[in-house]
Amino acid sequence: MEEAGRTNGAGDAMNFQRWILHVDLDAFFVEVERLLNPSLRGKAVIVGGSPDGRGVVASASYEARAKGVHSAMPCSRARRLCPEAIFVSGRHGEYGKYSALVREKMLELTPAVEMASIDEAYLDLTGSERLHGSPIAAADRLRERVKGQIGLPISSGLAANKMVAKIASDLAKPSGRLVVVPGAERALLA
Repeated sequence: MEEAGRTNGAGDAMNFQRWILHVDLDAFFVEVERLLNPSLRGKAVIVGGSPDGRGVVASASYEARAKGVHSAMPCSRARRLCPEAIFVSGRHGEYGKYSALVREKMLELTPAVEMASIDEAYLDLTGSERLHGSPIAAADRLRERVKGQIGLPISSGLAANKMVAKIASDLAKPSGRLVVVPGAERALLA
């Protein structure tokens, strides 16, 4: 959607495209645990309560998800679905540290960062082309920096509004990027 009414300082109105990037850290708690304990890589991992007690899944690796495990599921049920899973109780202080590191990378692109949760954020990239190139290139650069410098995989969606950007990042999982160009929203939602 083109918006009019912005001026370039000389008083001339110019059109600009709004670009919202939704960033979602894939299986965030699990991936932080894998950074802290590399022996967990490639294995079914569940962060949450004890499989023998009362507790729920906070995060599950894609290996565990393939067996039907998902967040908020009772850990006892997760154990039945994925008996080979390694259960980790979690380290919330570490998750906060890694979230802050990722947020720093986001702020390198734009000061307009809205954290939706510890592992999700919206970035307004509107008008940032002069500093960072196209919004698509900026989104790809962010994904590469977060993976290369911090070690965490992210999925991202780029669109003209938050709702479509969020849906796009969900469809891009795991570790992908989906761009919804203006005018393609209806087709995506259909």
